[in-house]
Amino acid sequence: MREYIIADNQDISRAGLMFLLCKQKEAPLLLEADNKAELIAQLRLHPQGVVVLDYTLFDFAEADELLVLHERFKEAHWILFSDELSTAFLRRVLLSSNAFSVVMKDNSKEEIGTAIQLASRNERYICSHASNLLLSNTPTPTPKPANQLLTSTEQTILKEIALGKTTKEIAAERNLSFHTINSHRKNIFRKLGVNNVHEATKYAMRSGIVELAEYYI
Repeated sequence: MREYIIADNQDISRAGLMFLLCKQKEAPLLLEADNKAELIAQLRLHPQGVVVLDYTLFDFAEADELLVLHERFKEAHWILFSDELSTAFLRRVLLSSNAFSVVMKDNSKEEIGTAIQLASRNERYICSHASNLLLSNTPTPTPKPANQLLTSTEQTILKEIALGKTTKEIAAERNLSFHTINSHRKNIFRKLGVNNVHEATKYAMRSGIVELAEYYI
């Protein structure tokens, strides 16, 4: 049984993954990484491990960083495990190597379990949602200004995200639940076609939601 490195910043996701992994016929070695540096350290020790990664919550600036890491640790298998990933990102990563699998967090536990089992044999799995996105021939639309894509509340939350505030901090300042702000965050990422905070920040700066002077305060 290969080692599994859980690279996910959501407590509930980590707990669910550990539950599914512990149900494997042979108990795997379970490891955790909270950021890219910790992930690299784990891969140095376990270069043939299976990485279960929520790319949207990790500190990758762009897809190229993930692909460079894959080139560095070619024996590892990667399960991209997120709420939402853009079509452009999926095409870029999945066409680069068969070492990437994709399963979404709202898939059934049976489908997630299948991805885990196949990854242990270094076999790729792509869930139906990702497959449908990849098979779509719909051209990528020209990006619209943020004020046409996002509500005023979403623009404000995007600004706070770009300024480095965490979901918990935004929720506390607005007297709202973590779940509510996290739902806004997912909707913002989906509408903008971005996958992580770095990409969202670049969008916010390009669209004028965040000024450079504010960003570097």
